[in-house]
Amino acid sequence: MEFLTDTTHLHITTWVIAILLFVIAAFMAPESKGRKIIHMVLRLFYILVIITGLTLFIAHSSYDAMQYGLKFLFGLLTIGMMEMVLVRGKKGKSVTLFWILFAVFLIITMFYGFKLPIGFNFLA
Repeated sequence: MEFLTDTTHLHITTWVIAILLFVIAAFMAPESKGRKIIHMVLRLFYILVIITGLTLFIAHSSYDAMQYGLKFLFGLLTIGMMEMVLVRGKKGKSVTLFWILFAVFLIITMFYGFKLPIGFNFLA
């Protein structure tokens, strides 16, 4: 059970760092070298978030496969929107729709993450 607790904490840590890196990169000048570096580090964190999320999904999907599957899907969509904001922003294209989709998918993902049995109950 300790492994799953450690994996949960690792997963939360990786997605929090990923969101922070994303926000920092999104508000930097599109052609700056720092943004390129942060974007590459962020891509590494995408992989870490997916690996830790997949580990939790495999370990817990037997409880309620559909809800865990939806959380995994919305997590992937959130990462996809993060990447779309950064790539389209670098190209100078409109990113408003992708910011909105990012926010919606992030809220849904977090709702599922906190609602599921291994999530945290803030109202308890």
